Amino acid sequence: MAENTMRAVSQDEPGGPEVLKIVETARPEPGAGEVLVRVHAAGINPVDWKTRSRGRLHDGTRPPFTLGWDVSGVVEAVGYGVALFAPGDEVFGMPRFPDPAGAYAEYVTAPARHFARKPAKLDHVHAAALPLAALTAWQALVDTADVRPGERVLIHAAAGGVGHLAVQIAKARGAHVIGTASAAKHDFLRDLGADELVDYRESDFAEVVRDVDVVLETMGGDYPARSLRTLRPGTGRLVSILPLDASWPAAEAEAEGVRAGFVLVEPDHQGLREIAALVDDGRLRARVQDVFPLEKAAEAHRSGETGRTAGKIVLSVR
Repeated sequence: MAENTMRAVSQDEPGGPEVLKIVETARPEPGAGEVLVRVHAAGINPVDWKTRSRGRLHDGTRPPFTLGWDVSGVVEAVGYGVALFAPGDEVFGMPRFPDPAGAYAEYVTAPARHFARKPAKLDHVHAAALPLAALTAWQALVDTADVRPGERVLIHAAAGGVGHLAVQIAKARGAHVIGTASAAKHDFLRDLGADELVDYRESDFAEVVRDVDVVLETMGGDYPARSLRTLRPGTGRLVSILPLDASWPAAEAEAEGVRAGFVLVEPDHQGLREIAALVDDGRLRARVQDVFPLEKAAEAHRSGETGRTAGKIVLSVR
């Protein structure tokens, strides 16, 4: 392979995991204010397979394109004006989201402040599991809901990619954490610090959970409306990480005096630094369920789409 080329996963059309193929393509060059990162690992998120199936990126880009936003790697080169990093620095981040980043590749470029220094205690695989999911939880619980010590926080799908990190972030804020998850995942969540757990297959959380200050809504459907019944009237906060649709209970939330809304995660250098500090303090860890080589991205998507993952799936690139 030529020096100015790289391997990447690309798709030429919408479809199932089988449309993901390894290609050889031009290696990008960093522009002003950007860094070139040699990718060691790339995390996989539900937005990846939803985008693959839809065949269209957020900005309207259609195939061929390369998926992926979670990156951990080493700075290879810096563009004009970059002083934050130097070649050889280990970094992690969520470049350009929701615009194209192309993380399923050997190299990516992005603005320097879309990255932060990799947590010292983590290898690249575990660091790549963090950015999108951890920033989603951080921006929802800390920046938006402003979770405070002693508050009761309900986290749906608590064993998932976002959920298991949200449990730990809420605990680090001093909250009492309640999670919904299947019974098989309760021990895992207790080990992360969850205080109460509800088996959604056996119980209706809306009937058994009360006096909640913050709900992190990750499910959609009727979950937002049902979650309103668990919140304290007048002070409760309902934060969704899914786009709002016609079923969103806006009128009901207003009637209850509950603050409710949708958060779209965005690149966040300071948030990444806070997350790295929690990791290095031993208060946040990412669960990696499976690791696949780059050329088996299709298999990784098949695994993720089963909906049975506890934690994250990661592609090992180098």
